[in-house]
Amino acid sequence: MLAVGLAHYLTVGAILSVLGVFGIFMNRKNVIVILMSIELILLSVNLNLVAFSAQLGDLAGQVFAMFILTVAAAEAAIGLAIVVIYFRNRGTIEVEDVSTLKG
Repeated sequence: MLAVGLAHYLTVGAILSVLGVFGIFMNRKNVIVILMSIELILLSVNLNLVAFSAQLGDLAGQVFAMFILTVAAAEAAIGLAIVVIYFRNRGTIEVEDVSTLKG
């Protein structure tokens, strides 16, 4: 039977991180997809923290992962609220139109 080790968790974390960065750079039109990509990156960091914490037998990584989850939830709520208000005012959520907020 195959045991799931630290390398497996790090591989999944790397795949999630690459997908998040790929989502940000490939889709520059939709703000919601960019927010979801940022969430993927934060989840990959959490997975790595929990994996290293379990490997080392220390709870500090798991506690820090809980703080990151709290910040990610707040970021998602505030980000989506900003997107909804922006959509009501402008009628679109394309990233190129957000630059009109300057000045």
